[in-house]
Amino acid sequence: MKYILLLFFMLPLAAFAQLAETFADGNFTQNPAWNGDAASFIVANQVLQSNGPATTGTQLQLVTPCQASTGATWEFWANLKLATSSGNLADVWLLASQADLKSAATKGYFVRLGGTDDEVSLFRKDSAKAAVMVIDGQNGTLGTSNNVVRVRVTRSLQGQWKLERDLSGGRSFVAEASQPIDNTHQRSAVIGVSLVYSAANSKNFYFDDFSVTDATAPLLTRAAPLDARTVEVVFNEAVDPTTAIQLATYRLATGVVPTSAQVSALNPAVVRLTFGQDFASTNTLEVRQLADLYGNVAAGPLTATFGGVAVAPRIGELLITEIMARETPAVGLPASEFVEIYNNTAAKILSLRGVRLLKSGSATAAVLPDTARLLPGQYAVVCGATRAAQFATYGKVYGVSNFPTLTNAGDQLVLRGRDGTTLFEVAYTDDWYRDQRKKNGGWTLEMRDPSAYCSGADNWQASQDTNGGTPARRNSVATASPDRTPPTLLRAVALTASTVRLYFGEKLDSAAAASPALYTLQSNAGTPLGVRQAAPMGPDFRAVDLLLGTTLQPSQPITVAVARATDCAGNASGALTYAGFALTEAAQPGDLVVNEVLFNHRSGGVYFVELLNRSARYLNLQGYQLATQKATGLGTCAISPTAAYVLAPGQLVALTSDADILQVQYPTSNDAAALLAVAGFPALDTSTGSVYVYDAGSQELDHYVYDKSQQLSLLSTAAGVSLERIRAAGPSLASNFHSAASTVGYATPGRPNSQAQDAAGGGQELALAPELFTPDNDGQQDFTTLSYELGQPGYVGSVTVYDALGRLTRRLLRNESLPTTGAVQWDGTDDNGHKAAVGYYIVHVELFRPSGAERREYKKTVVVGARL
Repeated sequence: MKYILLLFFMLPLAAFAQLAETFADGNFTQNPAWNGDAASFIVANQVLQSNGPATTGTQLQLVTPCQASTGATWEFWANLKLATSSGNLADVWLLASQADLKSAATKGYFVRLGGTDDEVSLFRKDSAKAAVMVIDGQNGTLGTSNNVVRVRVTRSLQGQWKLERDLSGGRSFVAEASQPIDNTHQRSAVIGVSLVYSAANSKNFYFDDFSVTDATAPLLTRAAPLDARTVEVVFNEAVDPTTAIQLATYRLATGVVPTSAQVSALNPAVVRLTFGQDFASTNTLEVRQLADLYGNVAAGPLTATFGGVAVAPRIGELLITEIMARETPAVGLPASEFVEIYNNTAAKILSLRGVRLLKSGSATAAVLPDTARLLPGQYAVVCGATRAAQFATYGKVYGVSNFPTLTNAGDQLVLRGRDGTTLFEVAYTDDWYRDQRKKNGGWTLEMRDPSAYCSGADNWQASQDTNGGTPARRNSVATASPDRTPPTLLRAVALTASTVRLYFGEKLDSAAAASPALYTLQSNAGTPLGVRQAAPMGPDFRAVDLLLGTTLQPSQPITVAVARATDCAGNASGALTYAGFALTEAAQPGDLVVNEVLFNHRSGGVYFVELLNRSARYLNLQGYQLATQKATGLGTCAISPTAAYVLAPGQLVALTSDADILQVQYPTSNDAAALLAVAGFPALDTSTGSVYVYDAGSQELDHYVYDKSQQLSLLSTAAGVSLERIRAAGPSLASNFHSAASTVGYATPGRPNSQAQDAAGGGQELALAPELFTPDNDGQQDFTTLSYELGQPGYVGSVTVYDALGRLTRRLLRNESLPTTGAVQWDGTDDNGHKAAVGYYIVHVELFRPSGAERREYKKTVVVGARL
């Protein structure tokens, strides 16, 4: 046996054996040193023999250092003087990640001698997992009680394994048929033997002639940039540190050499190179005269190409370009919510490490993994972790925990960098689909032009792809629509006595907007108000908060001017002005009143309640409540729960569930700027009900009881006809409301009422106006109003209308208690609801004050006319 091994070492090899152990020195403690269960092994007759305790189930191990891993050959001789079984076998480890072969965490490859099938086989061991067979040897090759075998295992540079054996112990090897490729493990710390036996076999394992030979030069596996000037170079095996740190060993194809080279302390097959200048977008590294640990030299050049360094995205470089918010009913895509992200650069590889996707205001975010990257112009799907497999066929997918639930009607989504910087924001609504059918589900919203990412609704629409969307690829609606429009100043709100918020029509360049010198404020008296600080408000930067150096006075109008506003696309405006905002005050009862109510809408329409600020105060409606009372109960909604909404003196706002529908149904008589869609707007009873207005502290400001009987009886239908307040200063009573005129489409949401009249009387006790009216509901003198101002309370009154012949036409009041100031209207109908004939009429007024036995009587003439 020793003679055969001698011949083997005399063969002309490319390199010497990296490990050769014949136990000819009579020990295993040096040249090389073996460690482990040393007390359970001996060397007898120059052969390693087991000598453990005679206890069934005993496991023994013995190892020695060896880093050979690929392009290597392993040989050993063994004699198992026993009948092998699952409890009597030997594992000879060729590569092991650590010295403790018994540990479940040990990784590597080993040859098993024996086992249930009495064979010679090759296994792979992964950390904390059961061993996996790589080459299944022929059964029964070790089927005697004296099993002699010499084994040779070869692993090519490509990772192909070859297992050979000679059952005589010589070198006439027979190869197993299977020669698979397995590159799972590339590093080794030791080789060794591991035994398990029954009590009778504690001394029946013999080993000799261990040899490990690596005659192949190292190969360059890959080069991966770590930052703009550092690249990590990975080889297929551990490299010689002496040649690996020589700077002349490496250079880029451009001729540039590194400034430093360092072998990794954690992995001797890795070298980190640092260069004195930034890498190009594409780089080729050349390596020459590099040796492995065993003296095999790669003359080279070995080459590896690597791209530009992955860098953290900046504002506008990482976008959300597609949104699936309403995933059902599915059209062709998986019924799962997702967003699509896009690398909006021409040359940068973006590192998405730590990038967060969240809904604005949420403390919970979905975080992209450290390995996430996007090439220039590349798309990826981001979805919930459990949904990632559904999108695997579409392209790159990142399944993340805490993926935000997307609200169908609309949401504000934000991408934030690892450092907290807002990279991109989009506040979508279901109006962006521009298609009622697709709005109902199964279709995505797609961005039209990534270069115009600052734009809002104009840059989005429903997908046109037949599957309902284009996840991880170019959008179906893609078209050039560059943003060339500068921003506009929409409104200004005084948040506090020293802070004013300006709202703009699109996203601003936050850096440019932060200059206080751009903003000028002054009172109506011409007093300038200094701006100490300007703070653009994220995440969308459509607002700027101005910190003033002067305290504002309540309800004192202020004018603000902006010298220039620049959007995030670089479009700059000229001078912008907004006038008439002021520091708001608390509303008092009667300041904010119901001005118009549509409680019986047309088919497909919506209800609305219009409010009027009839005070001299500026009122902030944030947190105010609108409530409706009907037979089925009370309904409430918050008017503006999350943002300031200010009404100036005399200003209107129409509250509704859907402002778009209101505009469609009243196209010529609405003011879109005064329409406010309110979430949870309560339904109104179509016959009778009450509308209440409360401030943020639940104090009642006004309430109005409506009834269908208050509508003009001459109407063919009351559907779609609102009741309008007649006199702004008048009470919220039926006598102060009238059906909206036909000439304005029967409602005026957000606009002055068609039936509005200034209070008549002018200090007179009684006044009737107009004295000629035409009750045709055309919005021009449709009714007459009897206004009165009584000197003291306690009056009871009756108002009766007679025709020119003295016949009773209409009883308007009959012995009713009267306030000191009030009004009574006549719409030109008789007590039967029929239109009165054209002609003269007498309005007979009787006033009684029982406490003073006082009686007054008046007669006023009025004419019912008709338009020709």
